[in-house]
Amino acid sequence: MTDLLDMQQATMTFTSPEHVVPDAERPGLLRSISGRPEDGDTRQFSMRDLSAAGVDDPGLENAGFETIDLSTNEALQTALAEVREADELTDETVASIRASLDGATARLSSGASIRFDYLVEDGMFHRRSGPNGLDVNPTGMDGPNGHGGAQMVHGDQDVFGTPLRQLMAGAAPDSFRHVTPDGRNDDATTFLLNLWIPIYAPVQPLALIDRRSLDVSQHQLRYGLPVEDFLDRDEDKKVNDIWKFLYDEGQEWYLRTDMGSGQAYVFDTLGLAHGAAILAGEDALEEAYIAILHTCEAVERGDTEAALKFCGQRLALAPPSDATPTIRDAWQRMAALLERGLGAGGADAWCAQARIATDAVIRRSIEMRLVASFSPGD
Repeated sequence: MTDLLDMQQATMTFTSPEHVVPDAERPGLLRSISGRPEDGDTRQFSMRDLSAAGVDDPGLENAGFETIDLSTNEALQTALAEVREADELTDETVASIRASLDGATARLSSGASIRFDYLVEDGMFHRRSGPNGLDVNPTGMDGPNGHGGAQMVHGDQDVFGTPLRQLMAGAAPDSFRHVTPDGRNDDATTFLLNLWIPIYAPVQPLALIDRRSLDVSQHQLRYGLPVEDFLDRDEDKKVNDIWKFLYDEGQEWYLRTDMGSGQAYVFDTLGLAHGAAILAGEDALEEAYIAILHTCEAVERGDTEAALKFCGQRLALAPPSDATPTIRDAWQRMAALLERGLGAGGADAWCAQARIATDAVIRRSIEMRLVASFSPGD
């Protein structure tokens, strides 16, 4: 029986059953007709925490994802530190990250290894997400920057669909290892993978399914995602064929609540369900974050009355006892600032401390798509 200490209660949004229809293009499959989170089916359920002692990583070959160690890649860690400092991807840091990973290898838990052979040109993004899914990208998406956390459970690419069908002249299903509702390839030694690296992830950790627990025929749904707002694509490739998913109690989900830039996930781009999970206590962080934000905005516009009102408000929420230590500590720092008030030190000094406190509850991550070759262990 699973130790309850190994589990985390988390919330994710799936496709609602009322937005599922038969797929006319590929009979026997199902399709989602809505990709909007407000139309979704939001569920809170238990996920296995890979940070807990004794919890084994299920592995790329079997489950479709795996944690890998990148801590010894000094060039990569230097580039990630530059991204953290700038709070964005620049042309220079993109080039540095690519150079640090080109040809790199990673050992898998099975004893096998993968080699990063090719990083997809347009597939690198910097994501920023606030607690409880709060939008902390006021200027919106701008190339690789300004992307929030994934608000719905999804899988990134249909091996039989756009744009792989056009880019590879229909050869993708024979070239890449995959598991889909209407086909699989267990023999290929080439993977199309996502690499997800947390620069800092106190909230909104990436959650991934063990694909062995997924009923692909009943719960995996085709969906057409418009990408013209953030990818430069030809007309016939402006809608990506991806996947949405229905929730089922038999599914097994994993996350990691203590993860730094020395670790990363590799996971199957061709359909593995994943998304940003909301942890217990993130709603309390959101409330405190917004109160501090409004206080500092009032200070900046010289509205002392409003600043004192926002700063002096009583918080309605507090993290539960089973929240992660990071969430509890972050909330206590913000709550203490609000309780102390603007004080004798002055409003500007208070806001300087507040910006540090709120910055500490923003999830930042980098993700990219790559082609990797698989080598079995000895």
